[in-house]
Amino acid sequence: MIAINSLTFEIGSRALYDEANLHIKPGDKIGLIGANGTGKTTLLKLIVGDYSPTSGSISMAKDIKIGYLNQDLLSYQSDKIILHVAMEAFERQNQLHTEIEVLLHKLETDYSEDILNKLSDRQMEFEALDGYNIEYRAHEILAGLGFSDADQERKLAEFSGGWRMRVMLAKILLQTPDILLLDEPTNHLDLPSIKWLENYLQAFDGAIVIVSHDRYFLDRVVKKTVESRKGKLTAYAGNYSFYLEEKSLREEIQAGQFKNQQAKIKQEERLIERFRAKASKAKMVQSRIKALERMDKVDDVDDDNPSVNFSFKFSRPSGRHVIRMEHVSKRYPGLEILNDTEAVIEKGDKIALIGANGKGKSTVLRIVAGADKQFEGLCETGHNVSQTFFAQHQLEALHLDNEILQELQSFAPKHSETELRSILGCFLFTGDDAFKKIRVLSGGEKSRVALAKALTADANFLLLDEPTNHLDIQSVNILIQALTQFEGTFIVVSHDRYLLDNVANKIWYIEDQHIKVYPGTYKEYEEWQAKRPVSTTAVKTVEAVVKPSVKIEVNGPANTDKKPVEAEKNKEISRLNKELTAIEAHIEKLEASIKETEFLLADDRLYRDDKKIQEITANYKDQKNNLAIYQASWEKLADSIMALES
Repeated sequence: MIAINSLTFEIGSRALYDEANLHIKPGDKIGLIGANGTGKTTLLKLIVGDYSPTSGSISMAKDIKIGYLNQDLLSYQSDKIILHVAMEAFERQNQLHTEIEVLLHKLETDYSEDILNKLSDRQMEFEALDGYNIEYRAHEILAGLGFSDADQERKLAEFSGGWRMRVMLAKILLQTPDILLLDEPTNHLDLPSIKWLENYLQAFDGAIVIVSHDRYFLDRVVKKTVESRKGKLTAYAGNYSFYLEEKSLREEIQAGQFKNQQAKIKQEERLIERFRAKASKAKMVQSRIKALERMDKVDDVDDDNPSVNFSFKFSRPSGRHVIRMEHVSKRYPGLEILNDTEAVIEKGDKIALIGANGKGKSTVLRIVAGADKQFEGLCETGHNVSQTFFAQHQLEALHLDNEILQELQSFAPKHSETELRSILGCFLFTGDDAFKKIRVLSGGEKSRVALAKALTADANFLLLDEPTNHLDIQSVNILIQALTQFEGTFIVVSHDRYLLDNVANKIWYIEDQHIKVYPGTYKEYEEWQAKRPVSTTAVKTVEAVVKPSVKIEVNGPANTDKKPVEAEKNKEISRLNKELTAIEAHIEKLEASIKETEFLLADDRLYRDDKKIQEITANYKDQKNNLAIYQASWEKLADSIMALES
């Protein structure tokens, strides 16, 4: 599909890629990973032709259709409503629709055979291209990405950059390209939209190359991981978790080879030194020297995951209650965020505040931080609480003419230079990096500086709003280690499930304009959510599956003649019991089928056939979804029977 051969790409005197190779096959689902600055985005731009290789080649079929999501699309402007912007993906269908409208208008005055033939041809092609369903498809994709029906009728210009990026993603998905190139697609998505996108990409027939720092997203979508490192592209035949295991194994082997080779080199060098002065051994010595020069040197293993030993300092611990919220209500024109809600943050709480965009996560964070005073009720800060607030706008507050070390010194004067250099080292600013000017840093590097500032503050309470934006996987790991060692209290808003699962001991979510609490980890919360009663949408699905034909007013008005009512009720109970038995048979059948599929999925040989594994995985998901629907139906019927019998 796409062949990258001996690719070299230089920026000035630096070779970002040095004779790198990669083959992308039809249906490949590839996660492109690597530290910031290793050329991941550059590789995507090379594939689409925005950049040209210094040497080597990138070859592909002429008619290949590429869908490319990149951060430059944030600058796209339009006064069209977002439904129509998304529908721009259907270029030929839109052209045909316009031509059909023109021909229909002409037909009002001109009944010639030529007009009729042209109209017939255009309508046949429009129908063949599924033109009558394009609006429905656009609506479906936009809904999956979090846009309500009302939102889809609003102009693109009314939305923030993050929401505009979602529209661009919808437009690209609707083009149904042969290959999707997605550069950080989850950066502007909330958790429900990320999960929707995961399901969409799992079912996508074409090839995908994804640049992402979201480990859970990569694990659920990709089947191959390609690491961009030291100018090379190294492929691993599995998802991100597989990559970690396989890389660890390869590094273990490499470390052994390096150790053995170093021992051999030292032995040869001792031999050369011993006999260098002896004329009778000169030929042998020269031979050994040449052999050493020709030897393919094995590199030592680099530690790409430095451990963090972060020494947090706050002059005094907080009291037991850090924040107390009572009867808090918050409204915007036409939108109610909170309604008479209560919540408490206690000392030592590590809270993840989650939910869909628009539910009020950032609003809650600002109320807790004291940055938003326009609300009803009480939000009280506890005894000895000192806080620091990290949000993306703080990147703009960095002093561009300062060096990195200067920026931290001006913010945290109590820390010595040695301590601050150590902290910067934890955030991957080592040696002379500490003296770089803020203005020359990338977005990810500025994020790391802002985070380092937040964590050096004399604060026992941290508020973090999307701290992983612009961070690569290595930097996210550093943040996790730092937060794990923090002995104070924090609340974090993030869509990075790996971060949340590793740092939070309590989950806050906003439901029905109330802050609700789950006392556990993010993983436990997800499992609990999966077992909760089905949502309104799911209930409607269930009602479509099981809809009693007769409604009985059990507690209705008094009826003097109870026998007909009683007989009708018994008849309805009998009918519902029959439906219950039928559903039980379906459930039994599905459970047996699921077990068979799980047995197939456990066979390693299956994973050699990408097409077959995709078919079986899709079938497995359908089976599980159907089982959930039938189980919900069974519960609804059982409740109805119990209500009638009582």
